[in-house]
Amino acid sequence: MRPFADIFELAARRKGGAAALNQALATTASRTPAEMAQIPDDRILAEMTRRIFYAGFSSKVIDDKWPAFEKGFQGFEPHACAFMTDEHFDVLMQDRGIVRNGAKIRSVQLNAKFLLDLKVEHGSAARFFADWPDSDYVGLLDVLKKRASHLGGDAAGRFLRGIGKPAFIATPDMVAALISEGVLAKPPSGKKDLAAVQAAFNRWSGESGRDLTAISRVLAMSVDSDSHGYREPRKKG
Repeated sequence: MRPFADIFELAARRKGGAAALNQALATTASRTPAEMAQIPDDRILAEMTRRIFYAGFSSKVIDDKWPAFEKGFQGFEPHACAFMTDEHFDVLMQDRGIVRNGAKIRSVQLNAKFLLDLKVEHGSAARFFADWPDSDYVGLLDVLKKRASHLGGDAAGRFLRGIGKPAFIATPDMVAALISEGVLAKPPSGKKDLAAVQAAFNRWSGESGRDLTAISRVLAMSVDSDSHGYREPRKKG
């Protein structure tokens, strides 16, 4: 596993120099914990919902319909969504302005209840996410998988990035880089693999001062994409 400075240099050469690479990274800059803690819980539920509906649909379709989502889900106010009546659910299932997927519509109700629980436990859902240590990001993924609805895999990471929480996402190029660096032998498939990824990210973050999102993107930009989505590990010697 190379020092992060070497990986950054490789990505910079591929992207036109360090300045260009840093400019690209700035487009996904994370919020500070203090900034994140100020996000209203309705906006957290909205971001959860947007990422859940993106999965399997064109993001443009969802974005074009988003005003109808905001209206149909009453601005994603957590109490209103958590205590959605069966009648309101039926109305949403007939609403052509949104995507009428019953399981995903129901996930809004379940995630609203989750956020209300976090408010009781931590003062606000935003405070919970802000305070969670980046060094145990995989633990946060596990919380979302177990306690939230439809927030496993990439959807969880993209939701977290959407609210400004540093996050790594196992895209094919990022996985290819991790395999090349010897962190993984194959795409991650369980807790042991995720623990190895977390350990590598923690080391690189300590070296560079960069957060999980920046490291994840630099890794992805350090490799050439191919039809397999990952490369074989580098040979020693």
